[in-house]
Amino acid sequence: MTAAAGTRPRPLRRLGFLTLGTFEEDRPAAGHEATLAMIELGERLGYDSAWVRQRHLQHGISSPVAVLAAASQRTSRIELGTAVIPVGLENPLRLAEDLATVDLLSVGRLNPGVSVGPPMRYDDVKEFLYPDSFDREDFTYARVDRLLWAIEGRPVSSFSGRASIVEEFSDHVQPHAPGLRERLWYGAGSLRSARWAGEHAMNLLTSSVVKAGDADAPADFDAIQAGQIRTFRAHHPRGDAARVSQGLVVVPTDSATREQAARYHAYGAERLPRTLRPQGPAQLLFAPDLVGTSAEIAERLQASAAFRLVDEVAFALPFDFAPEDYVQILTDIAEHLAPLLGWHRAATTG
Repeated sequence: MTAAAGTRPRPLRRLGFLTLGTFEEDRPAAGHEATLAMIELGERLGYDSAWVRQRHLQHGISSPVAVLAAASQRTSRIELGTAVIPVGLENPLRLAEDLATVDLLSVGRLNPGVSVGPPMRYDDVKEFLYPDSFDREDFTYARVDRLLWAIEGRPVSSFSGRASIVEEFSDHVQPHAPGLRERLWYGAGSLRSARWAGEHAMNLLTSSVVKAGDADAPADFDAIQAGQIRTFRAHHPRGDAARVSQGLVVVPTDSATREQAARYHAYGAERLPRTLRPQGPAQLLFAPDLVGTSAEIAERLQASAAFRLVDEVAFALPFDFAPEDYVQILTDIAEHLAPLLGWHRAATTG
């Protein structure tokens, strides 16, 4: 173990995982059932949270709020998050209603993560998505401000009261979910977004992608992400106590078969070139996938400047692995890797 690992100030307090929830086009129900089964497994293994990605016009979860509503009825303890909902595709008032409803169904376990910006491949869908306003839609932080306003229970209508014998109207979103505002997360990849999230008292979701333009040394992923976390906390009302979750791709091999371990290492090696320099016009920089034994992965994490600043994680599962691979990976993380990082298994029910 390195000297940096030995001085780690934040033992891992909360363990989560993130899944894409892929499915075959002709068997979407089976894919969604597999995602729900994975969340149930996470609860049995003691994970503190399970997170789902959102994908549109792809073979992945397009309606995470609906999936998590189902998950809320199959679990009793594990927290349920979205990482992340791009609010450019959402009406903030309607999204606030959906989030509040699922939060109540889950008895306060929902952790919505959101982000801003034009929707992916916007030019291809804009005329169907917003036929009358595609050239005037606001994809700035103001869209998240509207969501925060609605979830806080502030007025979204100029009218409240009785409109007829049976019709009673509220001026704020119904149902209202107390406490949901404190569990809202922002998915940031830039220094500007990290600062905005802190200024607006949100929680911060980091991932395996950052914008390289935020640092003098654009190829140093770890330094960039650590800088974003520090900036976030410097502008958050709670300071160093502000919540940050890290979402690197982590693939332990402790109980993997020889064939599985070989595939995992090949997967990481194939994706390694994209981590060596910023990619594309947005200058995105990717973190290397962490593949190896739990002891090897723990040593790499404990030497990371960014990881040493967090006490929560939502380790991302790799794309397009087999169900048995995910079971092995989730089990090894919970039983081998996380304890090496200072995590203690949550009490399970049943």
